[in-house]
Amino acid sequence: MNFSLYIAKRYLFSKSSTNAINIITIIATFGVIVGATALFVILSGFSGLRTFSFSLLDASDPDVKISPVTGKTFFITPEIQETLNGSKEIKNFSRVVEERVFLKYKEKNHIANIKGVDENYTKTIAIDSVLNVGTWINPEFKNTVVIGNGISYKLSVGIRSFGEVLEIYVPKPGKGFMNPNNAFRSQKTQVIGVYNGSEEFRNKYVFAELKLAQNLLNYKENQVSGIEIKLKDTENVNAFKTELQRKLDADTYKVETREELNALYYKVVNTENFISYLIFTLIVIIALFNVIGAIIMMIIDKKSNLKTLFNLGTSIQQIKKIFVLQGFLLTVVGLVIGLFLGVLAVLFQQVTGFFKIIPSIPYPVEFRWMNLGIVFCTIIVLGFIAAKIASSRISEKFILK
Repeated sequence: MNFSLYIAKRYLFSKSSTNAINIITIIATFGVIVGATALFVILSGFSGLRTFSFSLLDASDPDVKISPVTGKTFFITPEIQETLNGSKEIKNFSRVVEERVFLKYKEKNHIANIKGVDENYTKTIAIDSVLNVGTWINPEFKNTVVIGNGISYKLSVGIRSFGEVLEIYVPKPGKGFMNPNNAFRSQKTQVIGVYNGSEEFRNKYVFAELKLAQNLLNYKENQVSGIEIKLKDTENVNAFKTELQRKLDADTYKVETREELNALYYKVVNTENFISYLIFTLIVIIALFNVIGAIIMMIIDKKSNLKTLFNLGTSIQQIKKIFVLQGFLLTVVGLVIGLFLGVLAVLFQQVTGFFKIIPSIPYPVEFRWMNLGIVFCTIIVLGFIAAKIASSRISEKFILK
């Protein structure tokens, strides 16, 4: 066995002659345990929140979307149709029309977006999974819409308001003076469903049949605002996007992934995760000051032993290595116990859902090997640095003094 490692293990696991040093060592180990547990639990919590937040986008945004570079609409040409139909990576795609509209229900009004969708929409976007009440749009029932929970609350309208129409108004295009009495196209509709989702999403859309939206906006049959695509395998979404953009005219059409459609949202979530990691790493660094203190106290306590070792021919570097390894071993012991407790806490929350965001939704956590690796590497590196700093106090002058 390595000489320095053997002595380091003896010093770590044997009681010191001074009881205070034993207490300081226990406190230092406890600090590493708490730091490792907290860092792993926080990273697992943010991983769960990240997955939960991104899952909400599954009900509002497609894997890939085609939209016009300029203007609000484009025409689906036979070439586009052939490209989409011939792609083996595409599972489903849906034509959509979207425009800003004015909603009126009795004496209340609200500005939102109408989104006309075809019969493939629910196969492309999992919107029906967040349907709170009612049913999705059915072509058999004309002039029906599905609204967001936020819109429902603001207008006090829902599926029980049967017989009461929700009026949708769209300004007519034109220049110069317009008669206010004839400035809007309108459509009377019946609400048959209410969906939930993120705050922005549930306050934004009124879903209707594609044909209804096209008639209201005076669009032609093949005129749309976008084509939303669901892929068979989302792992290769960026490669698919690049290939599809190559096939389409880049000056006319733009192809965007879900991440690009929600670039700010992804950036905020990832930044929050990184900042939380930095904050709890700082807490671990503070906890490791106890390790530095414990090693320095051990060096002072073992000064007579170190003098004996030095006189027997042990070099200063070997003596320093003893305490570097001792601090490293102390950190590893605390890290292993801390990770064990952290994994237990995360698995407990996954199984029981004991901690809740709201009574019906447990706080999301996600066990990831990557988080385990991040915590392990972070504390190992910081623990080694702490031990190195503490052992730097040792010198020939200090030992022989």
